[in-house]
Amino acid sequence: MAEQAINNKDSSVQEEWGQICSQLKLEFGETAFDSWLKPLSIGSFNNGVMNICVPTTFMKNWVITHYSERIHKIWEHKNPEIKQVNFVVQTMNSGDTSLLKKIVSTPTPQNLYASNYETAVNDYIIPENNGNMQLSAPLNPAYTFDTFVVGKTNEFAYAAARKVAESKSVSFNPLFLYSGVGLGKTHLMHAIAWHIRRQDPSRNVIYLSAEQFLYKFVKALRYKDTTAFKEQFRSVDVLMVDDVQFMSNKESTQEEFFYTFNSLIEEGRQIIISADKSPSDLEGIEARLKSRLNSGLVADIHPTDFDLRMGILKNKARQMGIELPEKVAEFLAQKITTNIRELEGSLRRIVAHSQLLSDREITLDMTQDVLKDMLRSIDRKTTIDEIQKKVAEYFNISVKELQSSRRARTVARPRQIAMYLAKQLTSRSLPEIGRKFDRDHTTVMHAVRKVEELVVEDSSLAENVDTLRRMLEN
Repeated sequence: MAEQAINNKDSSVQEEWGQICSQLKLEFGETAFDSWLKPLSIGSFNNGVMNICVPTTFMKNWVITHYSERIHKIWEHKNPEIKQVNFVVQTMNSGDTSLLKKIVSTPTPQNLYASNYETAVNDYIIPENNGNMQLSAPLNPAYTFDTFVVGKTNEFAYAAARKVAESKSVSFNPLFLYSGVGLGKTHLMHAIAWHIRRQDPSRNVIYLSAEQFLYKFVKALRYKDTTAFKEQFRSVDVLMVDDVQFMSNKESTQEEFFYTFNSLIEEGRQIIISADKSPSDLEGIEARLKSRLNSGLVADIHPTDFDLRMGILKNKARQMGIELPEKVAEFLAQKITTNIRELEGSLRRIVAHSQLLSDREITLDMTQDVLKDMLRSIDRKTTIDEIQKKVAEYFNISVKELQSSRRARTVARPRQIAMYLAKQLTSRSLPEIGRKFDRDHTTVMHAVRKVEELVVEDSSLAENVDTLRRMLEN
């Protein structure tokens, strides 16, 4: 009887895992699921701790970073007995290639170039003929040029990225992309790497974050292997470093990166960099490195406008094979304005809720109910009063001046920015916003349109708006 109870419990856990996998597939998409989550399997379950088996350390680290929190939340909701979810590496027997075949059959960054199973076993499908690939971080299979939605706020950065990816010779060196969080710079970085690797697999394309570059450099110092480190990084054809702001105040790392940078530039190799600020505004970065980063093409990605958010939602809905009602798309595009990842995540939640509850119809009421926690958080974050106060402080004017009838540019432009942010960051209607500024709703509409135009044309104003947005969200 005891043995039967254990078997029943195992069966129940397996059934729950199957349901969780179905939900994860809906939320993250089929490509990401097949690449990173499908190879996982259930391990032991004792004292509220569930172990999930992962085939390699590489995959374990990726899953923990990107999916573990969501897996734990879903499972805890389904089964309150589960208090903790661990990911453990389960070494495959030499004769057991079923799981490995599963991994190789999915479109992950590494296995696109893997030539046989033996190469894959040691370090998650690293190609034999290209040792430099071991330096590169994994690429997201969903981040390609085909899936990048282009609008007024990102079209210049997109065009520059596409040109570099398609060019046989160096076009801009370096290409420097910058934007706030969740606006698409990492998507473009991955898209460039994918395109070059697929167009010419013989080229050594290394993509990694500044933190990973720092880690590898420190490791080389610790093991007194800096010569090998230099040879590896200075022999690549394309070096891509994401979030370079993390090198701030790391003098030794900056020095090594500077010399690597110079070496690659002199040999005509392509360098692509991203950060959250323009090179000139990066803090804790040496002047000579800033000068180098500024020497190529600097392309910024502005905050999304309403039309771009609508385009992203419709594109994502098409990829998921669902019909998204116009009213629902408009509601999401108006409410979730700061981060594309949050926008896409909210759509996945709605679709998962709809499909898991017997294909329940997606409506505005259902959307508001499913996202009520997120919407409460958005509404709670900022008020119009807070926006007025922060904008007034930023531009060194008073709140009374913002609300006054003064038309001087030093007051009128901050007023328009404050109205724009009020529309973006609160759920208040146009008339409500207008009353806070002693204006009618048509004035607010004009201000919002004006600022949306200016953030595309005026990079300085765009940076001011983005800075204020981040200040209000923190």
